[in-house]
Amino acid sequence: MRGDAAPQKAKSRSIRSISSHHAGPPAWSKASVPGRVHPRQLAFSLPHAESLSRDNFLEGPANAAGLGLIDSWPEWPNRIMWLAGPEGSGKSHLAAIWAEEAGARSTTANGLTAAGVPGALATGALVVEDLKAGEFDERALFHLMNLAREDEAYLLFTGREVPAALEIELRDLRSRLRAVPVVALLPPDDRLFRGLIVKFCADRQLAVDESVVSYLATRLERSSAAARQAVELLDSEALRLGRPVTRALAAELLRDA
Repeated sequence: MRGDAAPQKAKSRSIRSISSHHAGPPAWSKASVPGRVHPRQLAFSLPHAESLSRDNFLEGPANAAGLGLIDSWPEWPNRIMWLAGPEGSGKSHLAAIWAEEAGARSTTANGLTAAGVPGALATGALVVEDLKAGEFDERALFHLMNLAREDEAYLLFTGREVPAALEIELRDLRSRLRAVPVVALLPPDDRLFRGLIVKFCADRQLAVDESVVSYLATRLERSSAAARQAVELLDSEALRLGRPVTRALAAELLRDA
């Protein structure tokens, strides 16, 4: 996937520190962590770098419609479009690709203010991420949509839900949002899911073989977010224990529920 208007995260470096006890199983997994409790050193990580370039975007049937939308710009069916999909489905990565291509600025929905609307649209293109009901200024968003129409600017909204599912108090805004064309992203299929596991390992410079990928792919919830969190856990535990990331380590941390 291509670069983003939003700043990239800094590269991860781990620091070993204080003693504690083994944490419980993460909510995202189909698995649970073995019950033994033992003293441990916690590996603290600074924010980790992840490439949001076009070349680093993993394509598959689940995200084909979203990628098609980004690649078809500026020949969009509407200057305002909505990219919908579950957490970790690639919305932000696709938005980052488009932002670089279109010279768009980027903001979160809850960071948008009426006073900031003209500046946000200064380049003629804007990404507004993570639209959730009750978590943004409705009048600011309505002002944004009106100004974008007047200026013939492009807007790309992202959210987990489609506009029709949002509870909007401002009637005119509700009507405008429900008229925005929606492109949906789906959960990854098996091939894409395995590719995501490999990508997240590569992002963290983890060397893994096919046995690790297969083990994770058959035991995790089928989502990008679950794959990311599992790889983060394996990375931190491997650092703490001073061990490579192997199937045996994965099996210690994840067992069938």
